[in-house]
Parts: sequence; C-alpha cells; structure tokens
Amino acid sequence: MFPELTKGHSYEECKGTADWLLAQTDVRPTIGIVCGSGLGGLADMLKDQVAFNYKDIPNFPQSTVHGHAGRLVFGTLKGRPCVCMQGRFHLYEGYTIQKITFPMRIFKLLGVETVILTNAAGGLNEDLKVGDVMIIKDHINIPGYGGFNPLVGPNDDRFGLRFPCMSDAYDRELRQLAMNVAQELGYEDFMKEGVYCVLGGPSFETIAECRMLFRLGADAVGMSTAPEVIVARHCGMRVFALSLITNQAVMDYDSQEKANHEEVLQTGKQRAEQLERLVSTMVTRIEHNNNYA
Repeated sequence: MFPELTKGHSYEECKGTADWLLAQTDVRPTIGIVCGSGLGGLADMLKDQVAFNYKDIPNFPQSTVHGHAGRLVFGTLKGRPCVCMQGRFHLYEGYTIQKITFPMRIFKLLGVETVILTNAAGGLNEDLKVGDVMIIKDHINIPGYGGFNPLVGPNDDRFGLRFPCMSDAYDRELRQLAMNVAQELGYEDFMKEGVYCVLGGPSFETIAECRMLFRLGADAVGMSTAPEVIVARHCGMRVFALSLITNQAVMDYDSQEKANHEEVLQTGKQRAEQLERLVSTMVTRIEHNNNYA
C-alpha cells in the first residue's frame, strides 16, 4: 500500500537495536541529546562514557558531514544518565526521512523521556546576530509540505498516535527553564527565542528564499531538527531545542556575503563552552524537579 520510499524500520527492528545497545552498557538514559554541526563537545562532558561508532550499531545510518563525529555516547551528566548523538543525519545525505529520524525511536526504547536537540542555523530575523542562541518555540517544516514527513507510512500505535499534535512540540516549561538558567549564567544578551524553518539542503538558501521564509514567520533556517522533533513528540518524549546562529542569511542583492560551512563550524567552536554549561545546568534542574522529568 505504501511505497518502499516511505518504509521505516519496524517496531521489532527498532527494539532489536535498542536491546543491542542496552546489553552493551549499564547506563539507562532518561535524557537524550543531539549535537548539531560543530557542537559535538556536549558529548565529551559525559562521565563514565561508553561510546559506539554509528557504523557498529545495528540498523544505524552513518554521518557523512564534516563536523559530525558519528558516535553514540552513553554516560552521566551531573549524575543524570544521558545518551548523546555526536552527529546527526540529514535528508541531503540521501537517507529517507524515516532513516534520519530512526535514532529518536531508539531513544524512546532506551527509556529517554526528554530530548535536547541543538543545531547550527542561519539568522533570517535581523535581531539575531552571529553567535546568538535561539531557543526554538516552533518550526516550519517545508519538506513536510511536499510529503516528506517522518510519520508517512503505516503507523505503529506502540510508538504513538496516527495524528499527533504539534502545537505544543517545544515544551514551554523547558523553554522557560532555559531562559532562567541563561539569566543565572549571564547569557541573556545572546539568548533569544524564535521560529526555526527546515529546508532539505544541501545548497544554502537563495536571497529570494530567505526573504520568503522570513515573511512566512521564520526567524532562523537550517537543514535538520524538525523531523526529529516530530518523531520525538510522536513517541511521547518532551522536547527542547536550540539553534546556534552561525551566519546571517543573505537578504540583500547588493551584499557580498556568502554562507559557508566553515563559518558554521567556527562559530560553533566559539560558543561551545557556554552551550555546554547551559545544557549541563538544565540537565541538573530537570533532575531536581519532577515537573521537568
């Protein structure tokens, strides 16, 4: 009934991968973290690490992008059991949208309750400067308009509902927690909140596309995250996501600026330590307040 293109892994295949991982480590993670371009240092903060290369994990895709290490790391962050993806997968790598979101299914079956996702994004809103961190409050899923939604195909009720709600995709309490932590750490000058738009990539956006996306209500644009959020919410996990603004989208035909991936990685390096402190402090608070568990 559904074409092969939309076929994801079955519940049994997902469970097989999760069981394989659980047999290799004693860590039982309740928080899953996804590191975006140049932000893999978050995983290095985990104590008592047990790490797996993606190529060694049954059914797992492999990262092909510079800046994505391609490792799944288990460990504890401030005493809280976590699992961290050092590198994610993208549509432009040639994977189906079901394949790039497969790790979210694994997170669920590992026992993860809260997912924290990071990405590198281009700023569309002129209020966003390079180096700003944008807490995502909502997204625009452009590939979804063309049928590229990770939930296309048969639904397995063991994961979630056929028609999940997305109006509350980005958890309000976790967003507020992030703002509170940012204020305590003195980060309020570069912490913002806004709407993230995902495109398929890998080419960066044209000037006309940037102008259109901003008029549609997007504050930042990237090539990931929204599909993972859809699957995480489908599985009943809470979601917090943030974008590191690594470049200003070009909106002016007279501009000599050009987007490039090296700029993305360089900005990631400069903000990495602060992002690590923000996320690790948030993880501590999630642990200490049952409302956030």
